[in-house]
Order: sequence, then C-alpha cells, then structure tokens
Amino acid sequence: MVDETLLVAVLGGLHLIGFGFLALLLLPCLRDERVAPLTPPAEDDDGGGNDRLQPVPPRGPRGGGIPLPDAQPARVRIRGGRRLADLRPRVERRPAHLPAPVRRTQPPARRGTY
Repeated sequence: MVDETLLVAVLGGLHLIGFGFLALLLLPCLRDERVAPLTPPAEDDDGGGNDRLQPVPPRGPRGGGIPLPDAQPARVRIRGGRRLADLRPRVERRPAHLPAPVRRTQPPARRGTY
C-alpha cells in the first residue's frame, strides 16, 4: 500500500513540475505586448564609414562556357493536358507465339479380341 501511494505522489509531482514548465514557456505568448518592428537607422551623408559588405563578384564564367554532357534537351515535352504515352512512339513488340500444333496420332492398333 505504501509503494502505491509513493508512486502516485512521485508521478503527481512530476506532472506538476511539467505543468509548471509549460506555464513558463507559454507565459510570453499570453502577454499582450507588441514588439515594434526593427527599423534601419537613417543614413546620413556625413562621410562616415560603410559598415555593409561589398558584393563579391562571382568566380568563373557566367552564362557561357562548355555545355555539360548531360545538358541534352528532353526528347518529349509535355504541354497542355496530353499524356507522355501519347507523345512517345509505341514500342514494337514481338508477335505472340502461335499455339503448338496438336499432334494427331493414330489410335493404337487393336490387338486380338478375347
């Protein structure tokens, strides 16, 4: 009996601690405080230094160069509501095999009657 009450007390305490942490996490959400959006400082032309980084020119060729070997255009383009199967040629299939001819054997010769 004592073990059961101790177990209930421990689990109840852990639940209370969990609810406390949940309340602490939700407390900022429940406050009705609006945060003002961050506005950039006004730029003055007083000849001060420039804090912003200058854009780095790209390295290597842009828009030109040797085409890559995998840069071949697609064989078929799908435009509109058409299906890919309608745009590609049908695959030629082998003709179906004809059923093997039925061998007609002569009935076995009758041996003498008894």
